[in-house]
Amino acid sequence: MREGSGRPAGAVNKATSELKFNLSELARQHTNDALDTLVDVMRSGQSDSARIAAATAILDRGYGKPSMTQVDNSTGHVITAFEVVADY
Repeated sequence: MREGSGRPAGAVNKATSELKFNLSELARQHTNDALDTLVDVMRSGQSDSARIAAATAILDRGYGKPSMTQVDNSTGHVITAFEVVADY
């Protein structure tokens, strides 16, 4: 590539950023239906894996995805289980 040609590093691609915005807005219009579907699958899905996947998706959206690993600085042990505590 020639020096100085193309879009500068870090510059926003206006065509795709507008498309992403429009798709995000369209997806948000279906948020309640999507959450209702996840809750329905969680409660009455035909397989354990479907119910677990739906429950996980709900928790991830409500609390964020947990870190893959976390280290206890006092012991150096890797923590693999997490407890989600809501403070409301």
